[in-house]
Parts: sequence; structure tokens; C-alpha cells
Amino acid sequence: MKLRYEVTPRQAVFLSAEADEVLFGGAAGGGKSYGQLVDALLYALRYPRSKQLILRRTYPELEKSLIRSALGMYPSEIWTYSAGSHTGVFRNGSLIDFGYCATEADVYRYQSAEYDTIRFDELTHFTEFQYLYMLSRLRGANGYPKQIKSATNPGGVGHSWVKARFIDPGEWNKPFVTGSGTTRVFLPSRLEDNPYLCASDPAYRQRLELLPDHYRRALLFGDWNVFEGQFFGEFSYALHTCEPFAIPREWRRYRTVDYGLDCFACLWIAVDGEGDAYVYREFSRENMVISEASETILAKTPSDETVYATLAPPDLWHRSQESGRSKALLFAECGVSFTKTANDRETGWLAIKELLRPRADGTARLHIFRTCTELIRTLPALLHDDKKPGDVANEPHELTHVPDALRGFAIYYARPAPLPEARGSIPTFSYADLAEDWDRASPEMREYLRRRWQIKTN
Repeated sequence: MKLRYEVTPRQAVFLSAEADEVLFGGAAGGGKSYGQLVDALLYALRYPRSKQLILRRTYPELEKSLIRSALGMYPSEIWTYSAGSHTGVFRNGSLIDFGYCATEADVYRYQSAEYDTIRFDELTHFTEFQYLYMLSRLRGANGYPKQIKSATNPGGVGHSWVKARFIDPGEWNKPFVTGSGTTRVFLPSRLEDNPYLCASDPAYRQRLELLPDHYRRALLFGDWNVFEGQFFGEFSYALHTCEPFAIPREWRRYRTVDYGLDCFACLWIAVDGEGDAYVYREFSRENMVISEASETILAKTPSDETVYATLAPPDLWHRSQESGRSKALLFAECGVSFTKTANDRETGWLAIKELLRPRADGTARLHIFRTCTELIRTLPALLHDDKKPGDVANEPHELTHVPDALRGFAIYYARPAPLPEARGSIPTFSYADLAEDWDRASPEMREYLRRRWQIKTN
């Protein structure tokens, strides 16, 4: 039986790609899914009894896209599809499993499986853990080529790690060697690379042109710096980053932290005479106890730098049920005293947006030294929370720590917390949360607060 499928030049490049990990796509309408199905068919026919897996994040997405397309493309004379097992079996013994990973735990459904080729459709919808785990299912002693071949548009929960793994490290269209000796390649595809769609639906491009700017840039041009669901779409590398320079001594300096055992993050920020903020140093690391985090803050702050305030979120003042002591007090005992910021997430993110917003002259109030690579990587990668449009999604959680530290500064800088006013031996406070801290504090903690807030009594 003779089969005939027409492919575009870009799809042909994808079909012939020999890198260990291949990513195809970028813009919408580039023919990614069709290319995957043709490639899967050719592999199945070329290598008898081979095993392939095609993945989407959910089964309904898979059923309405790839399965439906495969049933229309693959002749029934050469394969049979079982809706019960979601498996297509070819006459030569090759098979294609159509699978999904709706949650991270779903990957364990494949823990005993072996595949010659694994194909992710819409790779940015998957987490990095899901992808890395499935790499371990790529195995077999049959000598057939083993590959991960994926397709995607920008955006989604996996946008940041996909960009870091495929888009940023090497030259596009050329395989590059990773530190482990494997090879990867990114093959960009745009709407104009698919003349069949352009001819059959010429209005498709016009519909993409009507999208809001960041959606249009992502889906029409395959711009990996903007994507659907991006919270800080106003972030611009050209506008909001700068080369490092010597910070003038008269600029007021801050440190701002986000602390947890899963990650400790600290930013150093200077404010100039015009009110512009410059993030000039950063640090983040997992599994640091308070003493280590304190030592790091002090070690990375030169002795000639005068820090006006070290900002921290209110949760660090919560007292431990076991010891009655707070993390803020433990930091203070290690030499780092904090000033409390507010913890209104939506207000804090909005304050960052205000700092990112360009002025009439095209400049912005927030500038990030290009050496602060974690903040530059994670801030534009944050997603909207599906249930709270004004909040940032907590997944992928590893992206949130450094921006959370920036949020603490932004909300403080937008509304600095006033110092308490001392009246006799009992201070009064302008903000209820400060008064609450004082009322609940132990004598030891009150002594720390007196020093921190500069309370003087008669």
C-alpha cells in the first residue's frame, strides 16, 4: 500500500531532526501537530514492533485533537485503534499509546513502561518534573533511535523551563550539546511556514492580528518573551534591565527577603534621587537554615554599604508553637534585623506593575542589573492565577520566590510603614498590625522591637 502525505519544508526539517530532544513550534498555525502525526506514522512503519507515546496534559485535549486527527489520517488497512486502551496497533506490531499527565502524580502510571520515542504535544502545558520523569521511560534494547520530540506554543505552566531548556541555550535550528553530552534543538515554526493553512483559511492571520498585543506577539510571531497567561506582560528586557554600574553612596539602599526552607531569596535594591529603583544584587538558594541565610546576607553586603532597611513579610513574625519565638527574632539574633512589609499579594503585584509601567518619556522606575539573572528569568515567567486574576499563580512554585522578595520591596516602597510614636512607656501605632505585634510580643521580643523601631520611653 502506497501512502502519500504532503509536508511543508519546516515539517520536513522536524521529521529529519536527529537530536536527542527536539522542540518544534513557536507561533500558532505552523503545522506542529500534523508534523508529529506524520513523523509518528513513518517511525512506526520504519521500525517494526516499535513503541511510541504521544502525550497531552489531559485526555479530553488529546481526544479532540491528535486522536481525532490520527483516525482521519492513518488508513484502517495498516492500523487499528482501541478507544478502551487508547492505543493504536500497526500490522507490523508497532504501537502508539495516546496518554496524558493531568497531575504530576500521573507520570507514575508509566513507571514500568518502555518507549522508543515520546512525543509531547503542547510541551509548555507540562511541568519540568513531568518531562524529566518521562525521559526515564525512553529506553529499550532493540537498537532503534530513541528521541523526545515535542511541539508547543509559548505560554503555559511550563513556559519558563521550556524556554530555559530549548530556546535560550543554543542557536535555533542547530543542535547543541548539553553538559551531559546529549543533544537538543529548537526548530521555530510560524504561520507563514504553513502555506496549506494560509491558503485554506486566509482570515486566520487576520484573527490573530486582532488579539491583544502580548497574545498577538506570542501566537502570531512566536515571541518567547510574551505568552498567554503572563502576569507581567509589561516586562521588557530592553527597558527594565541595564548593565551594572557603581551605585552612588548617597542612594538609599534596601534589602528584601523571602524566606522558607524550600528557598531563601534576597534582593539588594538602591533608590536614586528621582525615585527610580535599581536591583543591583541577588541571591537565592534552597534548604538554608536561618543562621546560614543570615550569614549569607551579611557576607554579601560589603561593609561600606549602609542599608536603610531589610524588608521581610509578616509571616516571619509568627511565633513558633514549640519555642514561642519567631523567625524574625531568630534572624535578629544572627545579626539581621527586619522591617515588616505588608502581605497583601494583589496590592504588592500591582505595585510591581506600577514600577514596570513606562513613563511618558519611555523610561521606567524599575531597573534590574543584568547580573541578576534569576529575577530577570522568573519575573516575566509568572502566570495569572486562574481563580484570582489579580494574583500570581503559585505554580510553578520555584518561580515565585525571587519575585516575592521584590513584591515585599514594591509594596513597602509604595507605602512605607511609619515608625511607632512613643508616649510614655507604652507606644502607640499608626497601623493596627504593628500594634498587634507589640501586644502579642514576649518581653524578649518587645526589647527587639524597641531597638528595631527606635522606641524611646520616658
